[in-house]
Amino acid sequence: MYYDDLPLWGFIGKTEEQSWVLEDGNKLKFYLFKHVNFDVLYNGDQVIEINALGDPNDAVDITDDAAELDVDFTYSVSWYETSTVYQNRMARYTRASLLSVHKKIHWFSFVNSAVILLLLMGLLIAFFFRRLRNDLRMSSSGDDEGEDKEVGWKYVHGDVFRHPQNMSLFCAFLATGAQLLTMAFLLFVLAFVGTLYPYNRGALCTACVMVYALTSVVGGYISASFHSQFEATGWGKTVFLTGILYLGPFFITMSILNTVAVSYGATAGLPFGTIMVVLLICVFLAFPLLILSGIIGYTFRSEFQPPSAPKRHPREIPKLGWYRKTLPQMLLAGLLPSSAVALELHSLYTTFWGYKITTLPAILFVSFVILCLLTAILSIGMTYIQLSVEDHQWWWRYVLLL
Repeated sequence: MYYDDLPLWGFIGKTEEQSWVLEDGNKLKFYLFKHVNFDVLYNGDQVIEINALGDPNDAVDITDDAAELDVDFTYSVSWYETSTVYQNRMARYTRASLLSVHKKIHWFSFVNSAVILLLLMGLLIAFFFRRLRNDLRMSSSGDDEGEDKEVGWKYVHGDVFRHPQNMSLFCAFLATGAQLLTMAFLLFVLAFVGTLYPYNRGALCTACVMVYALTSVVGGYISASFHSQFEATGWGKTVFLTGILYLGPFFITMSILNTVAVSYGATAGLPFGTIMVVLLICVFLAFPLLILSGIIGYTFRSEFQPPSAPKRHPREIPKLGWYRKTLPQMLLAGLLPSSAVALELHSLYTTFWGYKITTLPAILFVSFVILCLLTAILSIGMTYIQLSVEDHQWWWRYVLLL
């Protein structure tokens, strides 16, 4: 619960363990507090701190799930004057986060992620220096007889630059990913310069909407320019898919969640006016910028010139084991980066849901950089392994691994 950006926490009930077993086999009894007292600390006409305390003496037994109870909730407010100034009212939350054991856990997670990154980079560099350097030396020596004896990635040099299937959707995936990556980086920049702070949830949500709308320039330009390198027509469809590839599922999901929240009368439900403002921003700002940047990307396009010309007929892919299929590779590629940033993801999601506050943006940003590096390194290594077994359909596999 929030009041003027001040977070409120409080127990809504309690449990008591009985020495005997109840009829339903449960030893615990559950009680719901009917009265909550709010202790408000103020300085002048400004609220500095609020504490919510439930009254254990005024509780109702809700152990029996089958019984229907009508509960009348009440509250009281106690006002206390304090000398703390308004500018320092958030210091208690920041200080609690910085001095608690959670900071040590965050730093331990950061060190763990850095060690994983260094080990993976070392293994990948050693693997490439051992295998790829020898292959490149033999390929550049001009020894045709030795080249014919080689197998692996050099056999598919005439197929790796073949255009991927579903070009419009492929380019839309790339453009959407680039737009979201740019959006995350700009949000971190705003947090570092002090424009955003973790206690103002409204400003954070507003910044997300506005930054996403402005970064439509990145999505439109990349989708149109990349598509135009391979095909001269159809870039408009690619730009359109870029505009709805993320917003479409996002609006559907948020509509369902907001409908449920409004039906239950929860404060998390967005009012109709806010929804209309977001839609107007998307229609009159995001989509025009997307189309304009798409036109610019198509106008200043460059032609794709592969190092080797694709063959007329694609090479047959050998039969591969189940662990080399797309789904197992996606699971393996996502397991290591996710485990490296699991704690930061937990803190981020708890902040989204509103019952915790993340006040360490520096550690979160470093974890974000480590996540990007781990994902890129794993994708490069697994793409090389895929080409080594003469599987030349790497375009979509690479995108799905990201």
